[in-house]
Order: sequence, then structure tokens, then C-alpha cells
Amino acid sequence: MYDFAGYHEVVLTDHELGVSFPLVVFYPTQAIGQDDAVGPYQLVVARDAPVAEGIFPLVVISHGRGSSPFVYRTLAHYLARQGFVVGLPEHPGNNRRDNTWEGTTQNLVARPSHLRLAIQQLFKNQLFARVLKPDGIGVIGHSMGGYTALALAGGTPTAFPHETVDGQEQLIAVVADTRIKALVLLAPATVWFRAQGALHGVDVPMLLLTAEKDEYTPFFHSQIVLEGVADKHKIEHRIIENAGHYSFLSPFPASMQSPTFLPSQEPPGFNRVRFQEGLHAEIAAFLRQKL
Repeated sequence: MYDFAGYHEVVLTDHELGVSFPLVVFYPTQAIGQDDAVGPYQLVVARDAPVAEGIFPLVVISHGRGSSPFVYRTLAHYLARQGFVVGLPEHPGNNRRDNTWEGTTQNLVARPSHLRLAIQQLFKNQLFARVLKPDGIGVIGHSMGGYTALALAGGTPTAFPHETVDGQEQLIAVVADTRIKALVLLAPATVWFRAQGALHGVDVPMLLLTAEKDEYTPFFHSQIVLEGVADKHKIEHRIIENAGHYSFLSPFPASMQSPTFLPSQEPPGFNRVRFQEGLHAEIAAFLRQKL
């Protein structure tokens, strides 16, 4: 729909926790893009260009544990050219630069809270406030981002004893965002929703994709969603044959591909580039229909 994608960076602050974190945004534009640095990668974007005329749904992408928003750059870039505004926050304390909150209750609380903060700030941002569809929000979550998406959409997570200060299971208080109208769950991490009824509050359409060869979030994580939501008819589920946990990440440059860098690797015979051509179109079609 649009030949180029705009690119914008902002810094958000959680004053309660005293942490700041970056949020990158891809969006539709009529401006001509140029090869530019997007994090540590190169991508053709129109940095800080005017947003195209129109009203666009907002999609936010939540990255996995110890990861980065930039590993979903090609998906975000594609969605922007399809008419979506796409926000990608870097989760504090659970990213590639700082992973000190991993395995803590604080992380389980902060992740959905910071995703909600990103949504709120985008609706206030001078570039995007006038073009965002007010109640058309989609969330894409990969791995730990799947936990984040489900929690923000109404799930009730429970922390494991090893994640709490007192060594006891603990319900995690999350304020749901009722404007969320669709979820895309890519190899989601879901074990915090194992309690009876923990997902009954998630009542939106979901595209759930499971990687057949996933060693980190194997099928039982998807099964928690398939068996846990109240309305099973709202789930579109597919198992991606021969895919691995990292198959949903943007392809890495040749200089970064190495057997020692696991996110760049695939199960034998799997073609990430070819898979993602269809994946991006499938996600865009799902979100366009639901939002």
C-alpha cells in the first residue's frame, strides 16, 4: 500500500520505577526512504518523515527475554507499508543490554505495564495522535512477549516460587488494556497462565503460531492457550513445520550468522527468509481483518 516506511525513535520513562527505555516506531509515509541505521542493522526508512494521511490501527510488538525490538524490524517495516503504525519498546531489565530482571516478579509486572505505557505515549505523540484508530490495537508477542501480550489483554499470571521474594507463588497484578482487539502469539511463553481460569479474561481473536522444532517454548506452551481461553473459536492455530524458536526473528546479516549465535540458526533445511515472506503477509491479513 505504501512504498516506504517512516521511522521514529522516542524515550519513555517509568517514573515509579525510575527507568527509561527506548521505543521505536515504524509507520506509513509517502516520503521516500533511504538506507539508514535501524539499531545495529540497515533498513530503507524515511526517518521522522510526516505520517501519511489516514487513520491507522496501532500494533505493538513485545520482544523475547534478553532480546531487542530490532530483531522484528522486517515485520514492523512490512506492517508499516501495509497501513499500520507499529511500536516496538525495549523492555527494561529484560533485553540484550540489561537482563537483570529475568526470572523475577518485577519483570512479570513491568513487561505488560511498559507495553501499556508505550501505547499511551503513542496516542499522545504529536506525530501519531491524530492518525491512530482509537480502539484498534493489536499486540504481537514472541516468546516472553507472548506472556506480555496475554497479560495485557486480560490474562491473570502467577509467578513461580523461585521468582518471588518469599519463595511462594504470587498472583501478578496487571491492568488490562480493553482497547486491544487482537493478539498474534509467536512461539509464546505461557507457563505463568497455568492456573485454572487464568486466561478466561482474554477474549479477543488470536493468531497462535507454534514452531515444530522449538526447544524453548515447545507445544505445551501453546496448549495452555488452546485449553485456557474461554472461547476456543477465537484462536487460529498453526504449527510451523520444521521451524525453530528463532525462526520468527528477522534474518540476520551474514556477518552475524554463526553456530555460536543461536538466534541466527535454524533447524536443518528450514529457510527463514522464505518462511517470513509468507509470515508477514499472514500476520498483516489477520490484523487487517480484526482491527
